Amino acid sequence: MDDHSIKEPLFFSKGGKRKPLLVLLAKWVLEIVMWAVFVSWVTLIFLYPTQFGSDLFQKYVQATTGTAFGLTGSIFLVFSGPIIVIAFLAIIHLIISGEENFQEKQASKRPSVRLWTFPVLVDGPFGVVSAAEIIGILLFAVYIIWAVYAYTMRNLSLISEDEFTSKSRSIWLLELTGLRFGAMGLFCLAFLFLPVSRGSVLLRLINIPFEHATRYHVWLGHLTMLVFTLHGLFYVIGWAMEGNLLHEILEWKDIGIANLAGVISLLAGLFMWVTSLPGVRQWNFELFFYTHQLYIIFVLFFALHVGDFIFSMSAGGIFLFMLDRFLRFCQSRRTVDIISASCLPCGTVELVLSKPENLRYNALSFVFLQIRELSWLQWHPFSVSSSPLDGKTHLAILIKVLGKWTEKLRGNIINASDEAKPQELLLRTHPKITASVEGPYGHELTYHLMYENLVLVAGGIGISPFLAILSDILHRIREGEPCLPKNIVVVWAVKKSDELPLLSTIDMESICPYFSEKVNLDIQIYVTRESNPPLEEGNVLEIRSCSISPLSNGCGMSVLVGTGHKIWSGLYVIASTLGFVVLFGLLDILYINPRKISTWWYKGLLFLLCMVLGMVIFGGLVIGLWHMWERITATEEESKHDRVKSYQLPSNEDVVKKDISHNESTSSSAIQYGLRPDFKEIFESLSKQWGNVDVGVLVCGPPTLQSSVAKEIRSHNMRRQSPDPIFHFNSHSFDL
Repeated sequence: MDDHSIKEPLFFSKGGKRKPLLVLLAKWVLEIVMWAVFVSWVTLIFLYPTQFGSDLFQKYVQATTGTAFGLTGSIFLVFSGPIIVIAFLAIIHLIISGEENFQEKQASKRPSVRLWTFPVLVDGPFGVVSAAEIIGILLFAVYIIWAVYAYTMRNLSLISEDEFTSKSRSIWLLELTGLRFGAMGLFCLAFLFLPVSRGSVLLRLINIPFEHATRYHVWLGHLTMLVFTLHGLFYVIGWAMEGNLLHEILEWKDIGIANLAGVISLLAGLFMWVTSLPGVRQWNFELFFYTHQLYIIFVLFFALHVGDFIFSMSAGGIFLFMLDRFLRFCQSRRTVDIISASCLPCGTVELVLSKPENLRYNALSFVFLQIRELSWLQWHPFSVSSSPLDGKTHLAILIKVLGKWTEKLRGNIINASDEAKPQELLLRTHPKITASVEGPYGHELTYHLMYENLVLVAGGIGISPFLAILSDILHRIREGEPCLPKNIVVVWAVKKSDELPLLSTIDMESICPYFSEKVNLDIQIYVTRESNPPLEEGNVLEIRSCSISPLSNGCGMSVLVGTGHKIWSGLYVIASTLGFVVLFGLLDILYINPRKISTWWYKGLLFLLCMVLGMVIFGGLVIGLWHMWERITATEEESKHDRVKSYQLPSNEDVVKKDISHNESTSSSAIQYGLRPDFKEIFESLSKQWGNVDVGVLVCGPPTLQSSVAKEIRSHNMRRQSPDPIFHFNSHSFDL
C-alpha cells in the first residue's frame, strides 16, 4: 500500500518546506501596514461628516496648497491614495507568498468557528450571509446612520445662525440635505467598483473570488443608487419650491457643479439600477446586461458634474476597475482554439479549450466565454470542470443548455457534426464557432485542499466545479503533490437521470488507480423527479462526442489576466498608477497652472483622461512586454512537445459508453430516486462518523439549495457538542 493511506492524512509530501523566517516577517509587516492604512482610511471617512472632521480636512487642504498636484492631488492622496497603497502592498504580499500558499495551512487540531465560513443569515434579501459579511453590512449601515445624524446636526446648526423665512429655511435645508447625501454617495462610490474588478489584487489578497464578490457589488449598488437618488430628489424638491426647476436642471456651470451632467449621470445610474432588480434581470438578462454598460456614461458625466477635486475622492476604486477592464479587453482580443466538444443527452455541452502551459488557474476557477457567431456582446461565466493537473495545454468547461444563447451553441455543434465529415471540415475556411475567453478567475488559495474532510453539495450542473476538485485531488494523490483531503462526501441532486452522464466525464480509476486505498469517497446521488431508474437505459449512459477543433482557427488563451502571473500583473498595476500620477502632475504644471484653467467640468474631464492615458500608455507598455514574454515562453514550450498531441481528439462518429457502476468498485456510490437530500440526517451521520474535526462544505447550486445547507450548518454549529465536527460553509455559486 502507498505511504498515503486512508489511515493517515495526506499531508504535504512535496513542497511542504516552511518559508524562511525573513519572508514570514515581511508578510507580517505588510499585513500590519495594510491594516493600519485601511483602518486610518475608514476612520477618516467616519470623521468627515463631523465638524471636527471638516475642520481637520480644511487645515490639511490649507497646509498642502501650492503643491505640484494642487488641491486635487491633496484630496486624491487622502481619500483615494490609501486604496492604491494597499493595492501596491498587496502585490508585494502576493509575490513573496509564493504559489502554494495553502501549504502553510495545517489541519487544525482543535476545530474552531471561522467568521468567513459561519452562516448567520440564511434567508432573506441578502441570501446566505456569513458572520464576516454581517460585520461589513453593519459597518456600512452604521456609517449611513451616523453620517445622516452628523450632517443633520450640522445643517440645523447652520440654519439657526441666520434669520430666514419658513419657506427659505425649508429650501435651504433641502438643498443642504441633498448636498450631504451627495457626499455620502462619494464614499459609497469609492467601494462600488472594487468587487467587480475580476482580477483585482485586493480580492486576491483576501481570497474572495469575483463570482462571490459580485454580491457585494449588488449590495453596494443598491445603497449607492439609493443615496444618489435621495441626493438628486432633495435638490429637485428644493428647486421646485423656488420655482426654477427647469433652469436649475439644465444649468451647466463653469465654476461650480454642472447640474445637467449630474442629471445625465443619475439617469444612467437609474437605468442600471432598475434593470438590475431581480425580477427584471430574471425576466430579461440581456436587457440587464446591455443597460449595465451605461456605467461608462455614469462615471464620465459624474466627473463632469463634480469636477476633478471632488471626483478624486472616489477615483481610487474606479481606477483599479479601469485597469482590470482594460486588461480583460486585451486578453479577449485573441481567438481561442476549441479542441473538442461533447453533447450529452441531458442538454449539456462540454467544451475543451486550448491554453498555454504557463496560464495559471486552480480547480475552483471559472472563465467568461464569448462565441461571436452567437453574439458579439454577450459574455457568459462557466465553472472550469477540469483540474490544472488534467493537462498542461487544455481546460474543460460544462455548459448547461438553459436559454437562447446555450441552445444556439448546442445547435451549432450538432450541425457541425451532422452536416459534414471530419475530412470535409478540415477544408472549411470560415469557422462556425469563434471563441474568446476572459479568465480564468477564482480563489487565490486552493482552499478545498485545506480540509481533511470535505462535503461537496451540488445541484444539477453545479457538479461541474466538483468534478474539477475530484480530479485535482486524485491527480495530487497520484503524483505526490500537497493534498490534505482524505474523506470526501459528494451529495448531488438532479431532476432527471439523464443528467447522470455528467459524473462520467472523469474516469477516476484511470486518473489514480486504486484511489480507494488512499481516500474515502462517498457519492450520494438523488434523482428528485423520477421514482424509478429508466428501464430502457439501465446504468449505461451515452455521451455523444463530436470534434470541432477544425472549426476554430485561433490559438491558446492569452495569459494576460489579473489572476495570472503575479509579477507581470503587479507591474501592470504599478506602471499604470505611476503613469497616471506623472501625467496628472505634468498636466497641472504645464497646462492647468500656466493657463489658469478653473472650469470644474473641464478639469474633471482632464483628470479622467489622465487616468485613461496612464492606463493605456504606461500600462499598455507593460502589457506589450507581457505579451512578448508569453510568445517567447510559448515558443519554448512548443519546442519541447506538440500541443495537439497532448490531448487526443475523439472521433466525430464515436459514441462513448460509460457505466456508473464502474465507479462503484472503487468508491461508495448510491443513487436514490424520488427523494431529496435530507441534510439534517446527512450532517448528523457525518458528525458521528468523523468526530471533532473541521469539515469543509462546498455548495454549488440554486439559492434554495444553498439556503438549505447553510441553515443546517448554522443549526448544527450552534448546538454542537465537543465531540462533534464544525462545518464550514463555502458557496461556489455564481448568482449574477
